[in-house]
Amino acid sequence: MVLASLSAALVGPACSPRDRVAAEVGPPDIVRPTGTTEVRLGYFASLAHAPAILGLRDGLFARELGATRLIPHEFTAGPEVVQALFADAVDIAYVGANPAVTAYVRSRSGGGALRIVAGSTSGGAALVVRSGIERPADLRGAVLATPQLGNTQDVALRVWLRSQRLHTDSDRADSVRIVPQSNADTFAAFRSGRIDGAWVAEPWVARLVEEGGAKVLVDEASLWRGGRFTSAVVVARTEFLRRHPDAVAAVLRAHLGALRLIGTERGGTAGTPSHVAERVGEGLAAATGERLGRSVLARAWTRLHFGADPLAPTIAQAASDASSVGLLPDHDVRGIEDLRILRLLEAHRPSAERAPR
Repeated sequence: MVLASLSAALVGPACSPRDRVAAEVGPPDIVRPTGTTEVRLGYFASLAHAPAILGLRDGLFARELGATRLIPHEFTAGPEVVQALFADAVDIAYVGANPAVTAYVRSRSGGGALRIVAGSTSGGAALVVRSGIERPADLRGAVLATPQLGNTQDVALRVWLRSQRLHTDSDRADSVRIVPQSNADTFAAFRSGRIDGAWVAEPWVARLVEEGGAKVLVDEASLWRGGRFTSAVVVARTEFLRRHPDAVAAVLRAHLGALRLIGTERGGTAGTPSHVAERVGEGLAAATGERLGRSVLARAWTRLHFGADPLAPTIAQAASDASSVGLLPDHDVRGIEDLRILRLLEAHRPSAERAPR
């Protein structure tokens, strides 16, 4: 395997200090990795997790893992993945920046429950609202939904509302009430008029706009320098990374393969999704039993960007944001990333085949 042949590079002096994992974790035993018979992979049936869906649908993970059995687990929101990590129920997962930070910080005294081993997705989130809401001040007294308390979009909404001097979850008549609930419930509640808007990720932004009559009040990309922010990363349980770096490497090879497939065909014409997007849409349909319309899929796909760079500064900002709204203790998240395996895989792949950033 590529990783075995590069073991000396990982543990030797050529390893960059900035790529070293926090001291209490120690280096993965690349020279003599302990074999495992299975890998439990967590992901969402979401466009933001397109590399995972493509990897599962096209058999990329199975091919790279070989005789090691892949056991996929579908989740609906990041905090559920955090619980699964703490319960030792998943080994590697695609998850949003805030849940990854939450798991790392809350388990920090024990060495950290996870490490970010690769980036996956940026962009693809927005605040959509009903007709009649034209500016932030119009949200006073409104009811807004998020996918789950403490998830990436929930934190983003709370931080933005505070920046607009809008009160949340108080007894004031002009307070904005935030209702964490599933995306499907949000869609139904918006169409029936029970909520005034929602901060959600794709494809729900596009669905609410095209099928629910909503409009985008805030595209989250507009709030970040360069328009890029981390919406999904690949994480591994710290203990699994230490004991089974060979399995982590296999999953990352499949992940990089999915990113290359996405990168070769970024988009179709207006209202028409690319071939790769269509395949991801088919994977979503198989998982959810509901097929996205072609125009919804095409619209949603344009808001997403895929790459192996985890965009570390935006992860640090996510930690700061969660702390600022009282959802997470203030804590330094340096050490949350361990990108050594990713860097080795990228460095030993022909430049023409490297994943987009």
